[in-house]
Amino acid sequence: MAINPIFDAQVWGRVPFHFWSVVFFAFGSIVGSFLNVCIYRMPRGESVISPPSHCPHCNYSIPWYLNIPLVTWVLLRGKCRNCGAPISVRYFLVELLTAFAFLCCWLVFGRSSAALALVYCLVLAGFIVATFIDFEHFIIPDEITLGGVAAGFVCSFLVPAVHEAKTVPQALERSFIGIAMGAGLVYGILRLGKLLYGRQKFELAPDTRVFFTETTIKLPDKEIPYEELFYRKSDAIILQARKVEMIDRCYARVAVRLSPLTLKIGDERFKPDDVPHMEVVTDQIVVPREAMGLGDVKFMAAIGSFLGAYAVVFSLMVSAIIGATVGVALIALKKSEWSSKLPYGPYIALAATVWIFSGRQIMAWWLTR
Repeated sequence: MAINPIFDAQVWGRVPFHFWSVVFFAFGSIVGSFLNVCIYRMPRGESVISPPSHCPHCNYSIPWYLNIPLVTWVLLRGKCRNCGAPISVRYFLVELLTAFAFLCCWLVFGRSSAALALVYCLVLAGFIVATFIDFEHFIIPDEITLGGVAAGFVCSFLVPAVHEAKTVPQALERSFIGIAMGAGLVYGILRLGKLLYGRQKFELAPDTRVFFTETTIKLPDKEIPYEELFYRKSDAIILQARKVEMIDRCYARVAVRLSPLTLKIGDERFKPDDVPHMEVVTDQIVVPREAMGLGDVKFMAAIGSFLGAYAVVFSLMVSAIIGATVGVALIALKKSEWSSKLPYGPYIALAATVWIFSGRQIMAWWLTR
C-alpha cells in the first residue's frame, strides 16, 4: 500500500527522534485549538469551519497572530484583546492536554510505527472533544460517535497494526467485531438499567421554568435530549405543573405527561410533533432513567471500531471501576449529589485511554495471575 513507504520507520528515523517529539507536541497544541472550536460549536449545531475564530463576547475576529496555541492565552492573560472579556482557561487546558496526548503517543508508539502514533492521536483527540462536551452538555455529538465508527473502520484499513493485525481483511474484521461488541454490549446494559432503575425524580426550586423544545427538555442546570429518555413507547416524562404555556394557550395547575406518542395536559391530548415549544412552571419532574444513554452506546461502538472487542470489554470494566471510585470519593467528601450530575462518557474515554497505553499489558498480567 502507498501509505507504508510514507510511514516507514527508516524514513522517519533519518531525523532525530525527539525532533518529532517537538513536532508532535506543537501539532497537538494546534489540533487542540481546533478541538476548542469543536467543543464550543458542536453542541450548538454551529459549523466548526465558518465563521473563523472570534471572541464569544464581542465577536471580534481573531487574527492569526493572536491565535497561536498556548502562547496567546498566556500573553493576553486569558482576556480578549479587543473587549477585555475573560476567555475561559479551558481553551488553554484543552490545547495543553492535546499537546501532551500527542507527545505521549509519539513517545510510546513512534519508534515502532509513526502511522500507529497518528491513529492514536486521532483517537485521543476524539476523546478530548467527547469528554468536555459531555461534561458541559451531557451529550456526545454524532459527529464524534458515528463519525468515530466510520473513521475507525477507515484507519483499520490504512493501518492494520491498530488491531495488531497482519492483513487488512483481518484488521477490518476485528474493527467490525469491535463495533458490534461495543454497541451491543452497552445497549444491553442500557436496557437492563431501564428495567432496574426505571425513573428519576428531580426536585426543583419553587416556580422553576422547564422548557420543552422539539428535541430536548431544558432543566435549570442541564439539557437532556429526548433520545436519551425515550426508548419505549411507554416511557414518559411526568410532572404536576403550576402553569403551562404553549404558543396558543395556557393552563394552570394541571398534570402533564409526555411520551413519544402523546402529550397529555390535564384532560387534553396532543401529538408531540404538533407542540414545538412548551414552558412549564413546576417544582418537581419525573423522567425515565437509564444506566447509560444512546450516546454512550455509539461512543463505545466508535471505540470498538478503532481498538477492537478486547478494548471494549476492558473499557467497560475499567470505566465501572473508575465510576465507582469517583462515587465513593464523592460520598467521603459529602458530595454524593454530584454523582448524578457527572456523565459516564468521560469514564469510558479515560478507560479506553488506559487501554491504548497499557491495557494489553494489564490484561496479560491479570490473566496470568
